[in-house]
Amino acid sequence: MSTFFVGEGNIGSAPEFQEFTSGNDEPRRLLRLNVYFDNPVPREGSYEDRGGYWAPVELWHREAEHWSTLYQKGMRVLVEGRTVRDEWEDSEDNARVTFKIEARRVGILPHRVHSVVMRERSSEPAASATHVGQNTEQASSPASKSRKRRGQPPTD
Repeated sequence: MSTFFVGEGNIGSAPEFQEFTSGNDEPRRLLRLNVYFDNPVPREGSYEDRGGYWAPVELWHREAEHWSTLYQKGMRVLVEGRTVRDEWEDSEDNARVTFKIEARRVGILPHRVHSVVMRERSSEPAASATHVGQNTEQASSPASKSRKRRGQPPTD
């Protein structure tokens, strides 16, 4: 049994990547994140965490190995997926239960992100890679500058 889940939290440790082979099929790739889902509640002009919790997050995807290099400890993420009851035994053979998140998506939120570099498309020349936020020739027209100030997308 599972429940739909959407939550925002911080990655608490380095991401773990695992690859599982199965005969001639393409290997299955798993990215594991340990995320603290906080619950900030306003209190006397600041925020207090009430009811936050740690949860393991599993993301199965063919790009999991590459993504394991992008996610970092302390990074703010938005996780969408489902909550699943995971039964297991500890090192002393005691029955344990954990609720893990089987993620469909893990989005990186911009808190504390300094810069982002996009990988170029295979059909574009190498010189066209830009940093997010870097102005390009098209974006420097007066009309596009005013659209940027108003938060509107460019129409060029």
